[in-house]
Formats: sequence, structure tokens, C-alpha cells
Amino acid sequence: MNRAPALSVDDPVRDCPVPPETLGLIARAEPESLDTIVEGIPEGVRARLAVYLYGRSHTHELGIRIAATCEGATLRRAAGLVGNMLHDLSRRPYSPPSYGQRGASRISLGGPAARRA
Repeated sequence: MNRAPALSVDDPVRDCPVPPETLGLIARAEPESLDTIVEGIPEGVRARLAVYLYGRSHTHELGIRIAATCEGATLRRAAGLVGNMLHDLSRRPYSPPSYGQRGASRISLGGPAARRA
């Protein structure tokens, strides 16, 4: 059984399956040009890159977009159940994140008495 190497908190660049220059190019890419950039990367490396990016909150969506360029079996080999879940996520229609859009409550720095006034 192939196991994905553990990610290190100490040196995240060491865990990235592509060189830092390539990662920077991918991170700055426009959504329309992302496929062109990643098409030259072998699928196994792309799958590991998708898992790497998905595991970080600021590149979460980028990881899903790259996972969409991989086969399910390749993602499963790269990350087991996480790869399987990532494959499923990447096949769903895109929906923008809804961070903080639930019920917005009023906040007062004056405490309860200020709200009654």
C-alpha cells in the first residue's frame, strides 16, 4: 500500500511536490490559464499538488481546481480517503465560499445597555 508522506509544519516548501517557482506561477495564475500551466506536470505529481494545496486554507480552492485535472484513482493513490473526497469535490459545480454570510448579528462595544438605547 502506498502511503502519502506526512506533511511537515516546519518546512512547508519541502513538502510541496513542485519547485517553489512552479508553485508561485500556479498561485498567481488566472483561472483561465491554470489548465495550461499544469498540463505539463505528470498526473501523479498534480494529484499530490492538489492534496498539498487543498490542505492549506488559503489555497484550498486552488487544490480543488487542480484535482479536477486528475483521475480519481490517481488522487486515491496520492492521499487515500482524502484523495477520494477531493475527487468528489472537484467534480461538483463551483459555488463561491460563504464565509460569514449566515445571520449577521449586531455587535455593540457598549454592552447590553447600549443596545437598548
